[in-house]
Amino acid sequence: MVGKGHRAAVSLPRLVVAAPASGHGKTTVATGLMAALRRAGHEVSGHKVGPDYIDPGYHALATGRPGRNLDPHLVGEERLQPLLLHGAESADIAIVEGVMGLYDGQIGGNGFASTAHVATVTRSPVVLVVDISHASRSIAAVVQGMVTYDPTVDVVGVILNKAGSQRHADEVCRALEPTGLPVLGVLHRDDGIVAPSRHLGLVPAAERDDAAHALDRLADRIAGAIDLEQIARLAREAPDLDDSPWTPDLEPASDRRPVVAVAGGRAFTFRYAETTELLAAAGCEVVTFDPLTDEALPEGTAGLYLGGGFPEVHAAGLSANAPLRAALLEAVQAGVPTVAECAGLLYLCRTVDGAPMVGAIDADAHMTPKLTLAYRTVITPKDHLLATAGTEIRGHEFHRTVVEPAGDIATDTLHASYLHTHWAGQPDMARCFAAAAHATVPAISKGSMAVNLREHTVVEPVETTNPLRYHGDAELADGLVDFAVNVHDGPRPEWLDAALRASLDDVGSYPHPGEAEAALARRHGRDPSEVLATAGAAEAFALIARARDWTRPVVVHPQFTEPGVALTVAGHPPEHMLLDADTGFTLDPNLVPEDADLVIVGNPTNPTSVLHPESTLRALARPGRVLVVDEAFMDSLPGEHHSLSSARIPGVVVIRSLTKLWSIPGVRAGYVLAEPALIAQLREQQSPWSVSTTAAAAMVACAGEEAVAESAARATRLIQHRTVLVDGLNELGIEVVADPAGPFVLARVGEGVHARIRSAGYAVRRADTFPGLDTAWVRIAVRRPDTTRKLLAVLRTEGAQ
Repeated sequence: MVGKGHRAAVSLPRLVVAAPASGHGKTTVATGLMAALRRAGHEVSGHKVGPDYIDPGYHALATGRPGRNLDPHLVGEERLQPLLLHGAESADIAIVEGVMGLYDGQIGGNGFASTAHVATVTRSPVVLVVDISHASRSIAAVVQGMVTYDPTVDVVGVILNKAGSQRHADEVCRALEPTGLPVLGVLHRDDGIVAPSRHLGLVPAAERDDAAHALDRLADRIAGAIDLEQIARLAREAPDLDDSPWTPDLEPASDRRPVVAVAGGRAFTFRYAETTELLAAAGCEVVTFDPLTDEALPEGTAGLYLGGGFPEVHAAGLSANAPLRAALLEAVQAGVPTVAECAGLLYLCRTVDGAPMVGAIDADAHMTPKLTLAYRTVITPKDHLLATAGTEIRGHEFHRTVVEPAGDIATDTLHASYLHTHWAGQPDMARCFAAAAHATVPAISKGSMAVNLREHTVVEPVETTNPLRYHGDAELADGLVDFAVNVHDGPRPEWLDAALRASLDDVGSYPHPGEAEAALARRHGRDPSEVLATAGAAEAFALIARARDWTRPVVVHPQFTEPGVALTVAGHPPEHMLLDADTGFTLDPNLVPEDADLVIVGNPTNPTSVLHPESTLRALARPGRVLVVDEAFMDSLPGEHHSLSSARIPGVVVIRSLTKLWSIPGVRAGYVLAEPALIAQLREQQSPWSVSTTAAAAMVACAGEEAVAESAARATRLIQHRTVLVDGLNELGIEVVADPAGPFVLARVGEGVHARIRSAGYAVRRADTFPGLDTAWVRIAVRRPDTTRKLLAVLRTEGAQ
């Protein structure tokens, strides 16, 4: 697969984008250069030093070609030039993004697998990207040290990033003059340039609906700040390469073309481009399927490749696709050759964070705060699907999960492991897998691998091993009257339905929430810079969890559990401050730990329906603390008394939702109100285009004058309907938390009553999954009086047993 015999010199203009350390802006500049050069008429190939899957995804968007990796640990030093040439075939310039600092490689490896190592082996000139935000003349000393540390590394220019002003940039440029290195461009701190993958942390391009537009903006700014002609000239000065392009020259094991089903879509984005190229060369027909949306495996599936990704992030969607889970279980148990790397391993387990998965592996997976990131070299102890005993396999691990019981699965038909491998470096693995697929005769015709699990009514509520992941919609089933979900049970206003329908005319363009944020700002008397539109309140909690390294986060309970889940997933498990039923679940601010740097409280609180006074919440605010007030149900109160939505209090964040009052849970429309600096921090964590066109239209509509009037009318009716429910419960002698303010009440009905009224055809929300409550409590949504009286009649009978 590496060219043999006489090798003619190959000309490939190329540059490596490196930096003194992580965080200087390599991804920003490399991806922006690729996009800007392509826009300027170049055919650009993008490459990444190291095993990372995410940056190559953005490279692919920027170049229109597959992103490629150059990693000597995974593929061997001898394949770096061939793989570079293979990836750059027909390109007129290659941009290689480095990893970490220029000379940082495998720990204990003397720079092995570093950017400098790859640049030297591929004889590629290096451009340094240097963050100058915290220094001026000292930058020249850093650059000079990078240049002289290893003379075999050819540093040919510098790009200055995060300059504070033109004067600052000029000072650095003057200091660099003695080095003889040209300054190829200057990016300023206020340019708004943020690397797409860093903007949200680990978010693959396939998961970001706005990634293409973000790259367009990035290309504009890079083209205006960096001398692209000089970049191209320096790239053309790279010496010719004396190797031949890598080729996937496996021989098919039969005349058949067995179908290898490769998991794709948002949940499975991690695989090297050469993997499918090798399978195709080995005579396989590679067909991609989406485990989130496809209910059946491709017709004639004779092999399964479940690569990497983030199934833990998409656990709910993967779990909901029961027909495909059943089809996969059937296939694995039938002996269809299956490779499952990392995410694939998790998907084949029984559960991921309590959400049901395929169940082909007798183990459970869950998130942990610890990141596992390391190169691995293993020796196979026995013959299995991908290798014979004694084979050395090189790979890497990258995950924040654990599988219990731990251990890889390696049989004649199944290989499931945390280890990511690059088959271009170990083509025998591809050969073995393809041969197994050729030898498999699928006894599965079109559609037969989908088991229709949706024809039968599920009476029991959906269970989860993580009680904090349990929500009211899990109670619902066909034939049950819904008192479990806190969504207004009346029809949507005509003006809202009209706005939602009209938004469909604009779904051909990427959404922009600016108009929605401006409308919401007017609604609350704020500046648009104090508003962040979100995909429901749940997204807002995830953004807050990732915004900072919280040292002592506190969640006041009982309350909505997603904030705690989001913090735990982000590696900041919170403390639970439990309020007491004997005091009516009232909040004493003096009981909140003084050193809590994040406090989250609901108002009115779900599930207690308690409304905390504004003075109590203000008492929680203090310097060095962020106070998050979840006002998802505040619009259910006439006049929204005790709301902090229009109050400009330093460190206070208010989260609102349009889901409940306006009966649009499927639209996912919410927003955050806070000071501009906090909004900016949250926006840095948000995936652009996470707010859909339809959600933005709903925000604009629900912030208008018609909405204000309708909201007041609905809130008034809610009081009337809630009174019927509370009075009826009191007549039955059922304890209700006093003075409920939300569209629900919390009632202590007694042990076993939840199941009995469910058997009678009514779904209420169990409350024992809220910290501080037990199985005697249930949450009951407010409904129209005629429906409520029917529930009360059932409670009169079932509650008395």
